[in-house]
Amino acid sequence: QVQLVESGGGLVQAGGSLRLSCVASGFVFSIKAVGWYRQAPGKQRELVATISTGGRTNYADSVKGRFTISRDNAKNTVYLQMNSVKPEDTGVYYCNVVINLRDYWGQGTQVTVSS
Repeated sequence: QVQLVESGGGLVQAGGSLRLSCVASGFVFSIKAVGWYRQAPGKQRELVATISTGGRTNYADSVKGRFTISRDNAKNTVYLQMNSVKPEDTGVYYCNVVINLRDYWGQGTQVTVSS
């Protein structure tokens, strides 16, 4: 019902900034919230941030004050602004939506933070 495409990942130095994008297509009207997740090598996938259609946001403690999630409903796009990045932010970042109790995931975008 929905396709998700992430972009914006790449190599960035510690302390730098990066902005990730997630574009949704298909039946997007059923989406009420979008989440950003990340998975580091050998570690469990973890929630980074969420945003509802109304703009309510939540963040993992590890990224509070550094990352900002935002949404442009007209463009069906959710952004993750990553500031003051740290090496531990390295991982594959995925966007996720839930529709009719089913999870939909993008292909992921790699973020690598060098020290």
